[in-house]
Amino acid sequence: AKGARIPMRVPLADRPKSVDSRRGFGHFESDTVVGASPSKRCIDTQAERKSRKLFARFIPDKSALATARAEYDIYSRIPAPARIDRTWDNGTESSCHLLVDEALGMLTYYADPYSSWQRGTNENRNGRIRRYLPKGTSFDDLSDADLQAIVDEINDTPLKVLGWETPNEVWYRELGKVMSKTSHPETSVALTN
Repeated sequence: AKGARIPMRVPLADRPKSVDSRRGFGHFESDTVVGASPSKRCIDTQAERKSRKLFARFIPDKSALATARAEYDIYSRIPAPARIDRTWDNGTESSCHLLVDEALGMLTYYADPYSSWQRGTNENRNGRIRRYLPKGTSFDDLSDADLQAIVDEINDTPLKVLGWETPNEVWYRELGKVMSKTSHPETSVALTN
């Protein structure tokens, strides 16, 4: 193919080094889980690095526009201080990332080729989805509610890496912190799960 596969591709090396520690909140990793052929239906997955919280949406195919729509749907529901950036692999499904970046004020970074370990949180979350939907499973007969039930169970499972808290517990605590920093002290509301 002529021209850049992914326009305005920013390499992972340009991402702030502070993100590597996972101490910061609002940094995501992105990917696509593919269903069985001949169906083209896929799952767009987004995982927040600190909390390990998973967000997922069915998409009709692995096209860049379908992926951008799913990302916009996910991230537009998350408050701006909790959605700073995301890291993708080099699949062409992310080639419309600029639409989401500009609409929501996010940044997109790209892992090095053949370096899935640089997006380990997302790879782990995708592996958890595969426990419910093994490779070779068609997604055609699954509803959005079916997928959300899987995601809810994953996000409510305690993890050793989180000190046996669930991704949801860490997510809501961290979300409360960033929102309290951006809210006026007289109007702030405590966020609870």
